[in-house]
Amino acid sequence: MTTVQQAIELGLSADEFDLIKGILDRVPNFTELSIYSVMWSEHCSYKNSIKWLKTLPRESSKMLVSAGEENAGLVDIGDGLACAFKIESHNHPSALEPYQGAATGVGGIHRDIFTMGARPIAALNSLRFGKLSEKRTQHLLKGVVKGIGDYGNSFGVPTVGGEVYFDECYQTNPLVNAMSAGIVKVGNTVSATSEGVGNPVFIVGSSTGKDGIAGAAFASKDLSEDSMNDLPAVQVGDPFQEKLLLEASLEVIASGAVVGMQDMGAAGITCSTSEMSAKGEHGMKIYLDKVPTRQDNMLGWEILLSESQERMLVVVEKGKEAVVQEIFDKWDLNCVQIGEVTESEFLEYYMGEELLAKVPCQSLVLGGGAPVYDRAYEEPPYYEAYKKFDIQEIKEPENLKAIAEALVKLPNIASKKWVAQQYDSMVGIANMSTNKPSDAALVRVMGTNKALALTVDCNSRYIKADPKLGCSLAVAEAARNIVCSGGVPQAITNCLNFGNPHNKHVYWQFVNAIQGMSEACRKFDTPVTGGNVSFYNQSSDDGPVNPTPTIGMLGLLQDINNQMTLDFKNEGDTIYMIGEAHDDINSSEYLFNILDVKESPIPHFNLEEEFTLQEVIKAIIKEDLIESAHDISEGGLFIALLESAKVNGKGFTVACDENYRKDAYLFGESASRVVVSVCEENRENFDQFMSKAGFPFSKIGYVSNGDISVNDENWGNISSWSHEYDNVIDAALSA
Repeated sequence: MTTVQQAIELGLSADEFDLIKGILDRVPNFTELSIYSVMWSEHCSYKNSIKWLKTLPRESSKMLVSAGEENAGLVDIGDGLACAFKIESHNHPSALEPYQGAATGVGGIHRDIFTMGARPIAALNSLRFGKLSEKRTQHLLKGVVKGIGDYGNSFGVPTVGGEVYFDECYQTNPLVNAMSAGIVKVGNTVSATSEGVGNPVFIVGSSTGKDGIAGAAFASKDLSEDSMNDLPAVQVGDPFQEKLLLEASLEVIASGAVVGMQDMGAAGITCSTSEMSAKGEHGMKIYLDKVPTRQDNMLGWEILLSESQERMLVVVEKGKEAVVQEIFDKWDLNCVQIGEVTESEFLEYYMGEELLAKVPCQSLVLGGGAPVYDRAYEEPPYYEAYKKFDIQEIKEPENLKAIAEALVKLPNIASKKWVAQQYDSMVGIANMSTNKPSDAALVRVMGTNKALALTVDCNSRYIKADPKLGCSLAVAEAARNIVCSGGVPQAITNCLNFGNPHNKHVYWQFVNAIQGMSEACRKFDTPVTGGNVSFYNQSSDDGPVNPTPTIGMLGLLQDINNQMTLDFKNEGDTIYMIGEAHDDINSSEYLFNILDVKESPIPHFNLEEEFTLQEVIKAIIKEDLIESAHDISEGGLFIALLESAKVNGKGFTVACDENYRKDAYLFGESASRVVVSVCEENRENFDQFMSKAGFPFSKIGYVSNGDISVNDENWGNISSWSHEYDNVIDAALSA
């Protein structure tokens, strides 16, 4: 095999091979080609996305590091504290080996947090699978959820929120996005950099094995029938080892001996050495034969490309080696010097006396020599077809109750209790949402009166229907969830899951989604702190997944006493809808899954209207005028009412507005609407406040003691509705 053929086999193009020859001024050897193949993969270099990522709003007075500068975003939350948070994908590994794929995704995102010096306090996830009735989906669901639960529960960080969707577009290629948030004192963070010629370089944590070799390159290509041959690219995690690494890392950072530290995630030693060196504008000499290994006779390139978990690269201040060694010895973890910082611009990798590779560190990284592509894009044909939908062609149903009964049994609507019960949500005692559910997860910041508000949101059906508006709506819904919980949105992280970027229609979805995200983030003053791009989520059988730009948002409650929950409290409380109804069933669960109409536009959404709604919700919570708040999203008004009622076994009596179609009023998913309940003593003040605010609102009914009545028709007791809603996934998995 010629060298150029080797390059193509490793995932590089012929043009990239020529570029590497120009950088090195010679033909690269196999190890050097392997280094470039992982560092120039989409997963590491963002070569197909960075042009558009740079257009996102990335600055704010609240941000303490620039987007992409460190392993995670860092936002000032006051009281001398900061929150580090980030979301990332582990899609391809989870498609092949769901348990380890999901588990190591959790481990990797937590390492991104504590490698900065922050202690993780909360985890969330966004999961997408194919049809729940399919055996493969059930296998993947069980494996992914168990992997997340086993790793997170053992590591000791609560899983406080998330989302689970089912759609046949994810049948072959599930999406597993994991988010972590941690707290650190401002000024106590450590950077992912190397500096100081002669400073020693240590590898700490677990031993290096052959698992995960070239995982970054594997994640940067389509799934196919041959993908099972890439199973060794899936890492194997050990949460107990990670817990030790967490405590040791925080202790060694506090010692003052650390110059820089980086997690060995994608591309392992290759990535951490190159990115730290490029950032510090120094080189390194690395002796791979000194790396502790789990298997005998590992080759140099295998050690370089291994993505074995629970490992860090640490640059230590010369003379303080003993301090570092003592700390890691105490925690019974490997701590071995494998090299040193050099004055040159090169990374030099040795096995004993043999120089295996010598490459300029800047040439490997984003912003350095890694290629940047400007891909062509064009509107896909389906987009025009979506716009042609006409609600007048849909006959109004005569039996609304039957529609509601079918809706609560849809996997996307039904309770995800089966999933949530696999996770420990209480470890750490900071979760405020377990027994007092809010639209966003609320987590106490210990030692203060503050709480973090955290959520992950994205309706990929909306994104496909209109990528620009749909992505704006994903940001808006994340912000709405935080506002309805009593918080104020601060910043976002994103996980951008799309198909193959070489596909012009896929890339059109990506570009438009970025533009929509930018508009919404500027409107809500929620800068993008960083995140992850995951292209190549497609297969030859199913094509690309729906465009799924998952939004992870951080919000802040300045005072935990401002917490707002979603549950109805008292019989007789008045139920209001804040926001305006529309004759709109576009892209709703009702239209898509009950009526089987697959092509329709995005539901009604206006960014200015949404912003005003959220300002109103903030004000009425601050004035203590409402008992509950819950946003209207999937399933429409009826599902929002059901979710608010079932928590305390309440019911509701409501009537449709005769100005709208009944199916649109009850089951439509038009945005910028919130259901609130108001006690009798606050009702007059609430009415006066809302009238003065000038934002649409309407009284729609009352909280009952357990019965549900719609348009004067008795629909039964909440207990039977709750039973159906709560057991859909359970029933499917046990069938």
